[in-house]
Amino acid sequence: MRAVRLSVVTAVATATALAAVTGCTQKSDAKNGDAIQVTASDTACKVSKKEFPAGHVQLDIENKGSKVTEVYLLFPDDRIVSERENIGPGTKQRVTAEVKAGEYTIACKPGMKGKGIRQAVKVTGGKVAKRDPRLDKAVAAYREYAQEQADATLPKAEAFAKAVKAGDLEAAKKEFASSRLGWERTEPVAESFGDIDPKVDVREDGLEEGQDPATDWTGWHRLEKSLWQDKKIGDREKELADQLVTDLTDWQKRVGKAEITPTSMANGAKELLDEVASGKVTGEEDRYSHTDLSDFKGNVEGAQKAYELLKPVASENDAALTAELDKQFAALNTLLDKYRTDKTSYDFTSYDKVGKADRKELSDAVNALAEPLSKLAAAVVK
Repeated sequence: MRAVRLSVVTAVATATALAAVTGCTQKSDAKNGDAIQVTASDTACKVSKKEFPAGHVQLDIENKGSKVTEVYLLFPDDRIVSERENIGPGTKQRVTAEVKAGEYTIACKPGMKGKGIRQAVKVTGGKVAKRDPRLDKAVAAYREYAQEQADATLPKAEAFAKAVKAGDLEAAKKEFASSRLGWERTEPVAESFGDIDPKVDVREDGLEEGQDPATDWTGWHRLEKSLWQDKKIGDREKELADQLVTDLTDWQKRVGKAEITPTSMANGAKELLDEVASGKVTGEEDRYSHTDLSDFKGNVEGAQKAYELLKPVASENDAALTAELDKQFAALNTLLDKYRTDKTSYDFTSYDKVGKADRKELSDAVNALAEPLSKLAAAVVK
C-alpha cells in the first residue's frame, strides 16, 4: 500500500543481488551510538549528517510535525532499503539498517502521502567483514520462504481471476481472501520493489493526487469493491482480474532478486505489525469484504517467520528480548485463533462483527508485540 515509485534499475538490482550472495557486509567505521538524527516535520526532513560510513547504520527519527509520518531509506531507483511507518506527532522511532557504499535518499512523508521531502545522502566505503554464517543461513531461508509464498499465491490468484471472469460473484468472493495470504505474509519484500504494490494492493484512498479511480485504480481492493459494494462484475472487472494475475506473475519472477539482509528481515517483521495496526485492526484494509482477520493472520505469520529465522543470533545477544517476543507472539496468535471459524483453514469471523472492545483487545496485543519487535534489528547486529 505504497505510493508509486520508479521502476527497478537493472544494474543496481544485479549489484545488490551479487552482494547478497557473497554474504559480506561493510563493517562501519562509525563509533557505536553514532546515530544519524532524522527530524521530520510537516514541511522539512532534516538529517544530522549527509555522509556516513557503510555498515550497520542507526537512524534516530523524531516527528516534530502535526501529521503522522513515515521515513524511508531508499536506493537511487526508489527501492526500499529500510522504512518506518506510522510515526505519530511528537514520537520517536529507531531504525537499524545494513547499507553498502553508494548514493541513497532519506525521505520523510508527512501524512504518509506522495514522494515525500527528500535528502540525498552518501554512504562511504568501510572494511569488509564476513557476516555471522547463521545470519547468511537465515537470509537464504527467508528468501526461499518469500519465493514459496509467491509461488503459492499465483494459482490462488488465478482461481480468483477465473471466478471474476466467469461473472460468478459468490465464487469470486470465496476466493478473494485466500488469494492474498502469501502476499500478506511477505509484503515488505513485495513493497521493496516499489512499483508492484501500487498496482495490486492499493486502497482507493491510497491513490496519489491526480490519479483517477475509474482508470488508475487496479488490484485486489478495486475488485473487492465491485464484488461486495457494487455487487456486479462487468467488462472492466474482468480486465482487472487478468491484470492482477499479470502483476502478481511479475512479482513472483522478481522475488528472487530482492535485496534481503538480516536487518531488513527484522525491520520487515516490524513493518508487518505496522500494517496490522494501520489497516487491519481499524478495518480499513478490507473495508468491503471485512476479511481483515485473514490478512491480519498472514501479517503475523510472516513477521514470526522472519523472527524465528533470526532468533538463534538474537537470543544470544538479547535473551530477554527474545523471551518477550516468544511470549507476545504466542499471546497474539492465541487471541487471533478465537476468531477462527474453521480451525483447519483461514476462515475468520467477518470483521464487521468484531465489536469495539474486542478490536481494542486486538490492538493492545499488536502493540505489545510491536514494541519489542522494533528492537529485533539492533539485537541481530550487536
